[in-house]
Amino acid sequence: MNRSFKQRAYDRFLPMIAGLVVLPLIGVAGFHWIEGWSVLDALYMTVITLSTVGFGEVHPLSPAGRVFTMGLIVTGGVFAAFALSNLAHFFFSGEWRAHWDNQRRLRMLNELSNHVIVCGYGRVGRNVVAELKAEGLPFVVIDLSADKIARVEEAGHLAVHGDAAHESKLKEAGIDRARGLVAAAKSDAENVFIVLTARSLRPDLSIVARADVEESEPKLRRAGANRVILPYHITGRRLVTMLVRPDVADFLDEVSHTSGLELLLEQIQVAPDSPLAGQTLAEVQARHQLDVTVLACKHADGHWNTRPRGATVVEPQSQLIALGTQEHLQKLTGLARR
Repeated sequence: MNRSFKQRAYDRFLPMIAGLVVLPLIGVAGFHWIEGWSVLDALYMTVITLSTVGFGEVHPLSPAGRVFTMGLIVTGGVFAAFALSNLAHFFFSGEWRAHWDNQRRLRMLNELSNHVIVCGYGRVGRNVVAELKAEGLPFVVIDLSADKIARVEEAGHLAVHGDAAHESKLKEAGIDRARGLVAAAKSDAENVFIVLTARSLRPDLSIVARADVEESEPKLRRAGANRVILPYHITGRRLVTMLVRPDVADFLDEVSHTSGLELLLEQIQVAPDSPLAGQTLAEVQARHQLDVTVLACKHADGHWNTRPRGATVVEPQSQLIALGTQEHLQKLTGLARR
């Protein structure tokens, strides 16, 4: 887009620039040849003629000089009309504004980091975007539909128009600086290609993919997805849970997302050099005065401890699933990341 805009601007303004150079040269040469004037006198006469000032002639004009002057005035008028028409078309067409907006969008994309790339803005993609907004996480949407991209941009969010399975589009979305990617295209085949491309560009990227059928889950995992979500299975499980244990389902839904409740549920990664490493959960609570309940621990080898006790030792590179207030959870997260 940048190159085509520059090329169009070059093609549009080149004749005007050429006219600004050629017309004065013709005027100076004509007055010098016809009237025999010096270059300075000829230049002065050319300037007052083309600018339509029309006063202060340095010497009387011969009949041939008058004819040449009239021709120069008409030519200058035609050129001025042409230049004004071109300038008006350029500014009122909105072409320059579109270029400016695109340059601004590219600058914002280049400055973005630790964001989520959402591939596909269908029903699933729209809900992913809504949840990311609620969590306050930055994101970029990639979609093939120009109408969907326009809706995303109208809402004030960053978007890239194109196929998310193409490396150039993922790079434009800042995949080298992203924290994660959601493959939510309309078909499982598209999601497989998106995951393959993303994984080849970022081996360490966290990728979550959507699958409509169970047969696609192993393919997406082999392609490089860390997690695969089957919306219909989750919906069915959620419906039954709401039917059988509605209060439990409501509580877990509230604490798992940003809400008006005081308590939140958070996943916390313990860094290798964290001061929490090597301490028991009871020591963590006492030393740092944390009002947090650790519901589960995931060890570095992937093993889950679903019944942690006060004597449970916090291991480096483990995951803590904790329930507490936002203030205490933020404090625990800060200690875990040191």
